[in-house]
Amino acid sequence: MEDANNVADGTISVTSEFAGHQEAVQDRDHKFLTLAVEEAYKGVECGHGGPFGAVIVCNDEIVVQCHNLVLQTTDPTAHAEVTAVREACKKLNRINLSDCEIYASCEPCPMCFGAIYLSRIKRLVYGAKAEAAIAIGFDNFIADAIRGTGYYQKAHLEIKRADGNGALIAEQVFEDMKSKFKMY
Repeated sequence: MEDANNVADGTISVTSEFAGHQEAVQDRDHKFLTLAVEEAYKGVECGHGGPFGAVIVCNDEIVVQCHNLVLQTTDPTAHAEVTAVREACKKLNRINLSDCEIYASCEPCPMCFGAIYLSRIKRLVYGAKAEAAIAIGFDNFIADAIRGTGYYQKAHLEIKRADGNGALIAEQVFEDMKSKFKMY
C-alpha cells in the first residue's frame, strides 16, 4: 500500500506502508496458525488421530477448527485439512470457499491439498514441513508426492510457510507428541 502526499513544491512524496502491513499479516497468521497447532495437540490428547490441526478463516472470523480424526472415525481420509474443508462447506452451505484461508499445522499431504484446491480456498499457511511428520514415522510419500507433482506450482492460490515462531511451534507438536502417538 502506498500513501501519496503532496509536498509544498508540487512534487508527490510516497510513503510505503508495506512493512506495517507485512507485520500485521504475520501477526494474524501466527494467531490462526497457533490455533491450528492447538488443535493438533488436542487431537492426539483425545486419541482421535495424528498431530495435525487446521483452521479455516473467512474475513478474519474462524469458520471451523479441526484436528485429525483418522483413529476416532476409522477413516483414513479424516485428516485435519479435509475435515476442516468438509465442515466449513457444511457450515457455510456451499462448496466454494474462495473467500476463505486455511491454516494447517503441517504441510498438507496430496489428498488434503486436493481438498483445499477443489474448495477454491484462496490462501494456505502451514507451519511444519512434511519432514517433521516423516521424522516421527509418517510416510515420506507425502513430501515426495507434493514436491514431485508440481501441485504447488500450478495452483492458483497463495501458499506460504509460516514465518518465525509459527513454524517452530508447529514443528514442536511432532517432537512433543512422538511418544504419545504411534504409527500402526
